[in-house]
Amino acid sequence: MLVFVKHRLVVLAVPKTGTTALESALGPHADLVVRDPPDLKHAPLYRYDRFFRPIFEKVCNAEMETLAVMREPVDWLGSWYRYRRRPFMAGRPNATHDMDFDAFVAAYCRDDRPGFADVGSQAKFLQTRPKGLPLTHLFRYEDQPRLTAFLQNRLGLSIETARENVSPPAPLELSDATRARLRTVAAEDFALYDSIG
Repeated sequence: MLVFVKHRLVVLAVPKTGTTALESALGPHADLVVRDPPDLKHAPLYRYDRFFRPIFEKVCNAEMETLAVMREPVDWLGSWYRYRRRPFMAGRPNATHDMDFDAFVAAYCRDDRPGFADVGSQAKFLQTRPKGLPLTHLFRYEDQPRLTAFLQNRLGLSIETARENVSPPAPLELSDATRARLRTVAAEDFALYDSIG
């Protein structure tokens, strides 16, 4: 999470959406960078709204806008799959070395997701809590120029991001049946992604 009090902007760190690269580029200019623990760095909108927003309003007298990046849902799952295939994951319970992407997504679609496929939901991450404030700005991960232009204009900075935390390539093929099942299970994610202007 990156906080820019003067510019009244908080950048939420949705996992697997390039937030490490944003942190590297913008961290030196931020008033607050939440790097650890992961549950705070990757605080979802409802947690930000419940715990962080009141602090900024009371201590800084600042009404902050929130920004997040969302990745196309299949590509997002592909990033998790590839991340869990990295060499350091070998032998760990959440590793995905012994399965193809279709098996990973099929496991994600189960009601009782195994640990390796229990990666949450971008839509849930960005969901407003009851009586909470909604997200202010949402950008597609795939549209980096639009995101960069917004941040440069808002923060008055020239921004250059480099790809970081990149996982090794792997085939990301899905059967028609698995793709259809995912469309049902992750309907909120697809709808939210499709709604981004």
